[in-house]
Amino acid sequence: MMLGATCLSRTTSRAPHAARYCRNVSTRTRPQTRAAIHPYAQRRQQHFVRSVAAVTALWGSATAWQWYHGGSFFREVHAEEPPEEKELNFEQPRRQAAHPEDNRAIISSQHLQVTKSWENPGLYAWGSNSGKVVAPDSDEAFVKTPRRMPFFDGVLLRDIKLDRNFAAAIDEKGDLLQWGTAFSNNAKEPTRTLRGHNLVSIAISRDRIIALSKSGKVYSIPVSREEQKNGPKPPSTSYIPFWGGSNDISYRDRTPSSLGWNERVISISSGLDHALVLTSSGRVFSFASGNEHFPSKGQLGVPGLSWENRPAGSFDLPHEVSTLKGFPISKIAAGDYHSLVCDSGGRAFGFGDNSSGQLGLDFNPESLYIDAPSLLPTHKLYSGTAQTASVTNVFAGGNTSFVTIDAVKNASSASPSPRDLGRITADTWAFGFGLTGQLATGRWTHTQSTPTKVPAFSGLFEWDETTNSVVPIRLAYLSIGASHAAAVMANIPSVVVPPSSSPSSSLRSKIPLPLSSRSNKLTENDTNWGRDILFWGNNEFYQIGTGKRNNVSTPTYLQPLDQRAEEERSMSVFGGWGPGGRDKEKEMHRFQITARSRVRLGSGRTVEVEQKVECGRGVTAVYSAV
Repeated sequence: MMLGATCLSRTTSRAPHAARYCRNVSTRTRPQTRAAIHPYAQRRQQHFVRSVAAVTALWGSATAWQWYHGGSFFREVHAEEPPEEKELNFEQPRRQAAHPEDNRAIISSQHLQVTKSWENPGLYAWGSNSGKVVAPDSDEAFVKTPRRMPFFDGVLLRDIKLDRNFAAAIDEKGDLLQWGTAFSNNAKEPTRTLRGHNLVSIAISRDRIIALSKSGKVYSIPVSREEQKNGPKPPSTSYIPFWGGSNDISYRDRTPSSLGWNERVISISSGLDHALVLTSSGRVFSFASGNEHFPSKGQLGVPGLSWENRPAGSFDLPHEVSTLKGFPISKIAAGDYHSLVCDSGGRAFGFGDNSSGQLGLDFNPESLYIDAPSLLPTHKLYSGTAQTASVTNVFAGGNTSFVTIDAVKNASSASPSPRDLGRITADTWAFGFGLTGQLATGRWTHTQSTPTKVPAFSGLFEWDETTNSVVPIRLAYLSIGASHAAAVMANIPSVVVPPSSSPSSSLRSKIPLPLSSRSNKLTENDTNWGRDILFWGNNEFYQIGTGKRNNVSTPTYLQPLDQRAEEERSMSVFGGWGPGGRDKEKEMHRFQITARSRVRLGSGRTVEVEQKVECGRGVTAVYSAV
């Protein structure tokens, strides 16, 4: 059927288009021929056919490969099985105590530490063992953690000083003990050298030992055993007329000759080449304490004194530090090449090497040494705080220095609180060389000439149950080695007397008992605790005792010295650890050092005893002291 009669015929310029339109309409009922398809549509149709063929071929290949390997193209879907429920392991009940003293050991690791220090007095040492000081019977180069020295088991000491190559100690009788390769290569254990002088304290220089007797005598003793045998020996004195002889070893008496009536030496300190002596009258003397080098950096405190113009006589005669006359000195301290002192009025003075700012004075590259005592400007440290500063102690070692200060709040504050007036804040300040962290400030400082407050030991308080008041926590003392240090805090310790009802009399005879107590009303839960002790500084020889070799710029705690006793305590308390059990490390407290107490030991002997720490040159020791 033709529809052409229905089309409009136009005679305009668009007539060809109209004619084509009519033609397409009139022929749309007839089959289209291949030539009538547009070329672009033809290409799209071919592309679609090829795509379908490619997908079909890929699908067929994948199906064949899956069938060949014994699988299925479609995976079977299964619901995930629920996890098997584990049986809950509850914490095992604590072992029941046999008596109150046993209960105290169970509930407090620190109580166990105090008790063990009384039951097993002795010496722990660690650090460099290159000179056979820390472990004389071992060839190890380092002792990384605290280790007991068997020779001193059950031994109480008055003092000890340590170097990498030699060590010296004073036993309970006042005799001198020495060991280390610098003393003798053949000595396998500590050997008694100077006897019969009732020594109470010692200091060491580069190659000599300075010893102080109970009567106030000062002795200079060579470190080397060979020099002790072959050197000149002073004549011995005797109460019997015409009865004399020679001492066993060589030594020199270095007691100042110009002491007044009833004046005696009460304290000594030594650097590498010089020593300081403090008398009961507050006077200070200094002398050369080494054989190799005469002090040449002003550390003697005598202006202009040198090897060339020294007075006639022996090179190591004591000289009074006359600049300090009029200042009653109460504390002294010697670093390697510098000296610090403080007086009863709260002033501090320094002299000697200041190349690292260890005198607390401004660094001057044109004047590295100060040979006359100079006042430390400690008052500037509290400028604008309405506090009055008073120096209470000085400490020195290597190229570092520390001062402790009591800062008292006064009424000059803008808005003072009556409660704060007169309050004492105890602070510790550090200065000198601190590149390996020995300033304890948390920073690595090459030179620190301005004293910097040590946060770990400053502004601390605690509650005193005896006075029912808040009191400042001061430092008991610092032990400063060549490049590391330890601090013992003067926090209030606890000493417990077991009640008379426990333990039995036979058991009580085996337990060291303190003869004083912090309270008369004690329960079975009252425990001992000691004083906090922290370590920091250079750790090249593992002398800090952490078991690692990294330096420490912030004071840190150690684990208890007797690790085996700690593990046995925890094992006995909770019956071991298994899945879900308690972590044994969480049961261990930090190491706390035992404070001085009058104790009846297991042997029945009554004695005042405490633990002390000593930091030397690359080595450290904790020992039972009387």
